[in-house]
Amino acid sequence: MHTLPIKMKRGLLILWSLFYFSAANTATRNQANQPLEYDDLRLSGKYIEGKLDSTLKNGTSPSVHRAPKNNLQDQDKIVSMPGQTGIVEFDQYAGYVTVDGKAGRALFYYFVEAPQDPLDKPLVLWLNGGPGCSSFGSGAMLELGPFSVRSDNKTLYRKRHAWNRVANMLFVEIPAGVGYSYSNTTSDYYNIGDQRTSDDAYTFLVNWLEKFPEYQDRDFFITGESYAGHYIPELANLIVSKNRANNATNIKLKGVAIGNADLDDNLTLQASFDYYWMHAMISRKAYRAIKDKCGFNGTYTKDCQNAMKLATQEKGNVDDYDIYAPTCHDASNSSKSSDSFQLVFGDPCTNHYVSSYLNRPEVQKALHANTTGLDYPWMDCSQHVFDNWKDSPETMLPSIKKVISSGIRIWLYSGDMDAVCSFISTQYVLDILELPIETSWRPWRLDNEVAGYVVGYKGLVFATVKGAGHMVPYYQPRRALALFSSFLEGKLPPH
Repeated sequence: MHTLPIKMKRGLLILWSLFYFSAANTATRNQANQPLEYDDLRLSGKYIEGKLDSTLKNGTSPSVHRAPKNNLQDQDKIVSMPGQTGIVEFDQYAGYVTVDGKAGRALFYYFVEAPQDPLDKPLVLWLNGGPGCSSFGSGAMLELGPFSVRSDNKTLYRKRHAWNRVANMLFVEIPAGVGYSYSNTTSDYYNIGDQRTSDDAYTFLVNWLEKFPEYQDRDFFITGESYAGHYIPELANLIVSKNRANNATNIKLKGVAIGNADLDDNLTLQASFDYYWMHAMISRKAYRAIKDKCGFNGTYTKDCQNAMKLATQEKGNVDDYDIYAPTCHDASNSSKSSDSFQLVFGDPCTNHYVSSYLNRPEVQKALHANTTGLDYPWMDCSQHVFDNWKDSPETMLPSIKKVISSGIRIWLYSGDMDAVCSFISTQYVLDILELPIETSWRPWRLDNEVAGYVVGYKGLVFATVKGAGHMVPYYQPRRALALFSSFLEGKLPPH
């Protein structure tokens, strides 16, 4: 009988490493190699470079109200991003927040305010998973921030469905060793895990709010995806606990939303093979062997591992983060990575363009990034962090229950093309929670089309996003923004 060592317990991403190494698009065993949606820029023909496509209901131009700034903010303000064209209607900042002065541990952040009335909009923290993936490079630059990078590795374009249209968005590279975040104490790079990450995230927030005091009384939300299914409940519960201990609401946490969440190692793994079978990716023989040999209870026999290995071999070279997406064949020649799918999925090499862009010295200077002590280039995901992770609960169900009992709004959402942390695994978690249903399962719509499905439980909402992979805002930016807006409003998406 074989049990899994703790550093291998990262949901399906880690468990699979016992069985096979995928093709180049999933070789990093994390969120690293996701292609980027072009936000319909080519298809619509309506976007004017450098101008906000605001689609305001009253047809007026954006109104911008600026808060008073202080010196701490001024030193982090981004004057202009290299390759940025046109007028930018919002303020953006980047820099560091120290979370341990003695160790010299500092986390890099990127903050972008809403273009319209930022003082009236909430503050939202976004966290990518991995563990070890960059919330700035993967989250902001690939998925939901205002900019992404063209194939020349140096020119930016605006994204129409950036989430800062409806909120002030804060991205932090966590823990130290991810992206531009660093420590002056070498042992910090080997003493990393869930506990350190949640503690540092809380310290980061407290110290960041000292730098941006105008946001101290603002409604606060936490969002993210994948292994952030660990980070977010842990951080939410820590905030609630600290608020109670201090007998004051130091951070006004109102809700959390997690996309394609990694919530339970065994259920995540089991659901992936169920997903393969339901999508005609493996044979009946292989699926039956897994059902016969695997109990998905934390202990995996040799026969079970062989059955899973056979199934993954049958599946072939498929991007498990979106089973219908193309792969990047040559990032140096974008035309070689294009095919008929590109009209739907965008350029699958965009993550390479972002990595090249964020390693340019002029970009790092504009971002106030301290690369002096780093002995590695900027990477979207850190293999070192992944390999040295110390603590990772097998299941997050107790943490999820604790968030629900605290009264914090919690939404779980799933792109339905993701086989890694699939909608099936989330449904298995919901079955265990046994929450009363308050709003029955129904479709939700956007542009007179079914955009996904939603069900409302007592204390939790679960929604799917049609046509989206693991990184929902990348694959379906318009639908993701609509769902995010509904989450902030505390209303189910429209029917």
